[in-house]
Amino acid sequence: MIRGLYTGASGMSAQQIRLDAISNNLANVDTDGYKRDVAVHKAFAELLLRRTNDDGVTLNPFGSGDSAPVIGKIGTGVENNEIFTEQEQGSLKQTENDFDLAMDGKGFMAIQTPYGERYTRNGSFILGKEGFLETKEGYPVLGEKGPIQVKANNFKVDKDGNVFVNKNFQDDPFRLVSLEENTWDGLQKLDTLKIVEFPKERFIAKQGSSLWRSTEESGDASVMAAGSRPKVQQGFVEASNVNPVLEMVRMIEVNRAYEANQKTIQSEDSMLGKLINEVAKVG
Repeated sequence: MIRGLYTGASGMSAQQIRLDAISNNLANVDTDGYKRDVAVHKAFAELLLRRTNDDGVTLNPFGSGDSAPVIGKIGTGVENNEIFTEQEQGSLKQTENDFDLAMDGKGFMAIQTPYGERYTRNGSFILGKEGFLETKEGYPVLGEKGPIQVKANNFKVDKDGNVFVNKNFQDDPFRLVSLEENTWDGLQKLDTLKIVEFPKERFIAKQGSSLWRSTEESGDASVMAAGSRPKVQQGFVEASNVNPVLEMVRMIEVNRAYEANQKTIQSEDSMLGKLINEVAKVG
């Protein structure tokens, strides 16, 4: 009977982990490039039930036979296996901001951080004080040649991730170029966005601030070949892939499952109390 208490408790613990993942998804429903987390669980090993009073092997006309047959199985609870991240692409939102970049397809943009190279799908960038394209945390966006330095209204990114500038205004890096005078009659390629992939993408780890890092299981990042690169859209950002309606439905399911496990523990406790306080007196 005590087994029921532990089984119910493991179920409550598993639902708590699911609730944490769902709550985090709902909190980031408006975070650009966010990927929803899913709590994956697995059952503990099931126990085989046999008739112990008939334990042994007997002989019959057809040979030996087991006189302690299996009469069923009993579960022993559940545990959290992993927090899996769904890499399904979110919808692309137009912002008309030249510094916003979105990728239509698989891949990650490389970011330079104090902790080493990190990766992101959040293309909501800004122009830093020194003219570098940066994340909102101030981390430079990397091209294949290094950090990308541009000017307001004086750069374009094509669908292949190539960054172009107007060479007519490159001689004076401190001059602000207006949209009216920028005729784009002299384009010069500056760099190409560093877009990477992983041997086992599902094992990359979240680090916070919409950044990802490689792990031993995922393997090191490698620059994607020209033919397999995603299409880059300037003036767009990738929205979160969280569906708030489905997450709310899942939250209701978790609450119902949590309550069911809670009632299981209460029932087991009630039966255990009756066994001790009433059956024991009769004995």
